Amino acid sequence: MAYAAEIPYRCYWSTPFAKWQGSLRDLHSIKLAAHVSRQRLQQLEIDPQLFDLIVLGHTIPQKDCFYGAPWYGGLVGANKAGGPTVSQACATGVRSVLTGAQEIQFGMSQMALITTCDRTSNGPHVVYPSPAGPGGTVGHENPVWDNMQCDPLGGHSMLATAENVAKKYSVSTKEQHEVVLRRTEQYAAALANDRAFQKGYLTLGMEIPSPDFRKTVGVLEGDEGVTNSTPEGLARLKPVMAGGTVTYGGQTHPADGNVSIILATADRARELSRDPNIRITLEGFGLARAPLAFMPEAPVPAARRALENAGVDIKQIDVVKSHNPFAVNDIVFSRETGFDLMAMNNFGCSLIWGHPNGPTGMRGIIEMIEELVMRGGGLGLFQGCAAGDTAMATVIKVTGKR
Repeated sequence: MAYAAEIPYRCYWSTPFAKWQGSLRDLHSIKLAAHVSRQRLQQLEIDPQLFDLIVLGHTIPQKDCFYGAPWYGGLVGANKAGGPTVSQACATGVRSVLTGAQEIQFGMSQMALITTCDRTSNGPHVVYPSPAGPGGTVGHENPVWDNMQCDPLGGHSMLATAENVAKKYSVSTKEQHEVVLRRTEQYAAALANDRAFQKGYLTLGMEIPSPDFRKTVGVLEGDEGVTNSTPEGLARLKPVMAGGTVTYGGQTHPADGNVSIILATADRARELSRDPNIRITLEGFGLARAPLAFMPEAPVPAARRALENAGVDIKQIDVVKSHNPFAVNDIVFSRETGFDLMAMNNFGCSLIWGHPNGPTGMRGIIEMIEELVMRGGGLGLFQGCAAGDTAMATVIKVTGKR
């Protein structure tokens, strides 16, 4: 089905992603997202008062985050708009876009600001009162690390899900490293010609504010923490789990950052677009869940449902982007769908530029749109797994060219 909501061309933006405990480690993720959005809206000459819906995607607790989307909207200057705060682990990006699209679909919104933001660095340590506990001691957790290491349903780690899928499909370390080398090569293409590809959406030379946002303390020239993998370097790595196949080189790294997309009705999108010859439409969405502890498998059925919802076949898809926390994800997706493994994820993916949870998928969607525009239009499929052995996918169509 075709959705009423459209994405105005280049009315979207992303910060560079910074490595865990890197340049963005001390910045409140919601405040930073608002800081970046205010600047970008000013550059685009878009009045924040025009927004009648705010969707905030956010997975890691930050101080005052109880106030969610309305607080973020007020910080941006969109103080007439409210909306939901969305949290669906790594699928938060696609879910946030769908949430905004549904509001527009039913005539409840004309123009929405969809923002995802997270900071894995310096995550909170949460204490849960437990007066009836032994000696009145409290329960506690680190929402970032504890949840990566233990799914409460099965007691297994995220890494274990990758190993389970690798074993099921007989995926070797060598195959995974071949994918890593290809993804490294693809990301390098985004840096060519003075980062020509990234300049369309990434805030390059981003001024890093102090925690109180009163002064600039540094500059983030691009993604921070990217590893330039080589055959020799990967060959020296051992699997992280004893008897396993996944090395540190074959998985993504935690990161910080934020990403935003504007959604609007067709007429409003045409007014906002940086090029009225380009139209970006939402064609389909899909959600699926794999068996317990087989998370990297979930994007396959999610993608099939998105394709069915869009009324198209995988053979009609021109560009595939994935949230691939493990190289295993892409290998299994290619085997199951027939899409060329080495043609997926041109210009970058989370395996290379990192994983700040909520924003990860939306950056992939933006890069997919930019690649489709470069091609002169076509159909794109974004898919990615998430905690709880789930996944979401979306099909997007670009018509016209610059």
